[in-house]
Amino acid sequence: MGRDVPVVAFSRDDRRNYRDKVRRNLDVFAQMLRESRFEFDRPLAGLEIELNLVDARGDPAMRNAEVLAAIAQPDWATELGQFNLEINIAPQGLDGDGALRLEESVRARLNHAEERARSEGGHLVLIGILPTLRQEDTHEGTLSANPRYKLLNEQIFAARGEDLHLCIEGVERLDTYADSITPEAACTSVQLHLQVSPEAFAAHWNAAQAIAGPQVAIAANSPYLFGRELHRETRIALFEQATDTRPTELKSQGVRPRVWFGERWITSVFDLFEENVRYFPALLPLCSEEDPAAELAAGRIPSLDELTLHNGTVYRWNRPVYAVVDGTPHLRVENRVLPAGPSVLDIAANAAFYYGLMRVLPHAERPVWSQMSFSTAEENLSSAARHGIEARLYWPGLGEVPAAELVLRRLLPMAAEGLALWRVDGAVADRLLGVIQGRCLTGRTGATWQVEATEAIGGERREALRRMTLAYIERMHTNEPVHTWDL
Repeated sequence: MGRDVPVVAFSRDDRRNYRDKVRRNLDVFAQMLRESRFEFDRPLAGLEIELNLVDARGDPAMRNAEVLAAIAQPDWATELGQFNLEINIAPQGLDGDGALRLEESVRARLNHAEERARSEGGHLVLIGILPTLRQEDTHEGTLSANPRYKLLNEQIFAARGEDLHLCIEGVERLDTYADSITPEAACTSVQLHLQVSPEAFAAHWNAAQAIAGPQVAIAANSPYLFGRELHRETRIALFEQATDTRPTELKSQGVRPRVWFGERWITSVFDLFEENVRYFPALLPLCSEEDPAAELAAGRIPSLDELTLHNGTVYRWNRPVYAVVDGTPHLRVENRVLPAGPSVLDIAANAAFYYGLMRVLPHAERPVWSQMSFSTAEENLSSAARHGIEARLYWPGLGEVPAAELVLRRLLPMAAEGLALWRVDGAVADRLLGVIQGRCLTGRTGATWQVEATEAIGGERREALRRMTLAYIERMHTNEPVHTWDL
């Protein structure tokens, strides 16, 4: 949903025309899949990293427009809230020291942006949910100025017909209502992209779904929301609820949520796009002038604008992406389960763990998804979000085991094998996967550090969260992995 859109009012004709156009797009997409018109997979890693802006006290700073103007770089963009920014890192190879160069590239960009943000009285924070964020900071007036956010907000509430109900039961309980989608802006994530061929897409998507739980368990970094300690990765539940277009009655009828894990293993990328069209009404029924069938018949590659825009308003935790680059179409799996932070090194380690597993699991002789029900994979994600590294997760051949044991015994060796197959330098792979191992051995993630540090500070909760956030930022800038941070 990164596309800019105009401010418009939609008519019934707009919605009917859009539905027809999306279906024509889907037919053309099916034809393209049959005729193998896609660029095949290459070992390229692309990242999107969302960040928070804070002031000198660690409180949210509503200054993303001013900070973006100061940064003045095309790879930076707004995000939903005025206290959010996003950086897009161009895809690059992992072979050799590519993973190290990727980390260094991210650090250099963030250091430059931090310097420019300071000139505007702001600071950048890599964290899943900003602990100092208050509910009164999340209202329609703090949406970013880009018209697409206002339009999306209007369409979600038009579909719901009532305020959003946010109810999260965790260590403590949050039960409140919101009159805008701005609470979603509290969720700041890292999105990992992997380009794959049409033939290999289903195996890669299924593998990504299977490892979503372990990913979240070892990377949890969002224990607080609006001053309450909730889940270790509260971002998962918050995102599911903050963009929900369904009132209670539609939930009871089994209508699918727009933030969706899915409901089955797939056999083709077409399954996902077809589900989008079948289950989800349009939020932004904007039609382009392109005739996709005519473009294809003329030997050109259609952009499938309506299909891709619609896909951008269905928030799968592993989302299919269709894109055209230099006149050639390709497919990507966009992995969306990870929180931002705590350090750039931690982000690089999370990425290495994911890309390593995605080089092995999709090619297994007996795939993991043939040995585990889809609902079990979803339960793993739910348990990991709630309990973090202390979650118990199911894995074929092991049964239900602690997350750290699953990662150490089974997944880390696979990830190391995968990075070797990507031809990542051994020393680079060891350094990055050593961060994951360190978290498992110490039991410390960003989430556990935040909770322990806040408890160590003690006193009034809001002041403790503010002081903890400042301590977090100080340690974030050292680029030391979170499992080595002191309290």
